[in-house]
Amino acid sequence: MTRTAPRPAALAAQAAAAVVVLLLVLVIVRLPWAGDLGMHAATVQRLRHDLVDPGNPLVDADTPSPYYSPWMLVLGCVARVSGLSVFVVLRLGALAGLALLLSGVWRYARTLSGHRAAPALAVLSLLFLWGTVLFNWSGFYGLNSLALTVSYPSVFALGLGFHLWAWLGRAVRADDDGHAGWGLWLGLGALWAVILLCHQFSGVVATLGALATVVAARPGRLVWLRLGGGLALGLVVLLLWPYYDFFALFGAGGDLESVHRPLYEDLFGRYWLVLLGVVALGARWWRDRWDPLVLFFVLGVGVVAAGGLTGHWSWGRALPAALIPAQIAVAVEVGEAGRRGARVGWACVMGVALAVGAWTQAGAVGYVVKQGDLPEAVAEKYRRPWEGYYWMTPWVKYGDVVMAREGRPARQIPAYGAYTVAPGYPDFFLSDEARRGAAVRRYFAEGTSGRARGEILREYGVRWVVDTGGAARGVAGLREVARGPRGQVLYAVMR
Repeated sequence: MTRTAPRPAALAAQAAAAVVVLLLVLVIVRLPWAGDLGMHAATVQRLRHDLVDPGNPLVDADTPSPYYSPWMLVLGCVARVSGLSVFVVLRLGALAGLALLLSGVWRYARTLSGHRAAPALAVLSLLFLWGTVLFNWSGFYGLNSLALTVSYPSVFALGLGFHLWAWLGRAVRADDDGHAGWGLWLGLGALWAVILLCHQFSGVVATLGALATVVAARPGRLVWLRLGGGLALGLVVLLLWPYYDFFALFGAGGDLESVHRPLYEDLFGRYWLVLLGVVALGARWWRDRWDPLVLFFVLGVGVVAAGGLTGHWSWGRALPAALIPAQIAVAVEVGEAGRRGARVGWACVMGVALAVGAWTQAGAVGYVVKQGDLPEAVAEKYRRPWEGYYWMTPWVKYGDVVMAREGRPARQIPAYGAYTVAPGYPDFFLSDEARRGAAVRRYFAEGTSGRARGEILREYGVRWVVDTGGAARGVAGLREVARGPRGQVLYAVMR
């Protein structure tokens, strides 16, 4: 029989989770800029101007892009209809994504335990049971990482993933009782496709979790038949999505793999608190060899290990498929472990682990509180977000091409509607990506002649040049227009 948690314990867990959620909401109000925010802002910019044929989000080229997902299309429509700025729309998207994630975790936890505190403990485990080395990456949902990526499609897709697992678990049980029909299974198949289109890596995690849910239920023949129908519909949705060829992504490699190699570094430092979850999974396996969290964990570890052994470093993006079941297992074990003494022991150990994880990620408070108002020990953990290129917008208009160095400038400038010569991110669908990157490096190289620079500017229709330290001062054909932070200078290209 499922145990009910003492009310004070449940209330304490729920209060702690509520405080953390409030912190994330306040973070969304400020929307600190780091990582891939510029890419997603640029995607919404293109869709608000042209929903049918938005072109490449970063450079002036007519190519498809995997960033044109169903969720980004919704946000593009919101921006187009409302007239709100892209960054306001991204804040609204962040609120929706956070709500979807939290409600999905709640529903999924309820399918695993009747413990009143289980959903709140699951939220806390997912945010804090990581390690003592901070790690921020899209699709990785530790508090600090989530604070910086909450407006990304990965959060929306992961939230849908939790809902998929909850619906799927209930559908398997309902079909065994004869109460689920084809409509439910076809809907689940379409949802699976939407998750994959919104964020491919989170889609892999969702797929592994769904597979574990179905296998653990050991369903009958009718379930497998209807599941096949749902998968068939999902594949049709993937095939018909008009903004990019989903199946072409299987041919991506090169830069995609090298970019993801850091995912396999310092695994113990980043994740050692999750070992508590591995112990919890062992206890669950001892009670039930077909436990869905155990199967989920095994599938996730298998994919990540295979990626490390074969050099497919991008497979490391499946790490959440190993982390989520371990983190959820701890939250569930607090209420499901046998005797009262065992449950109290789990609660005490989990409390210590959560405290260690919370202290490690305390710097996230700096995204809400001014750094000068933080205690010194917390301020040391805080990392200042990027500044952005608002200072350019009085001069640089939508669709203008800007010559900017690779790295942060190329990642941020398209967020305001302009294009750069070379994309700030690897672009599998851009056939001349390498040529564009070489042109940028050649333009900014010290030995490049004025004539060669002029040819590059004309070839790519460049109207503006951004550089630092006055490196372009005095170059023929350029006129200084404005100055920005960190010594940046905006030059107009004279025609």
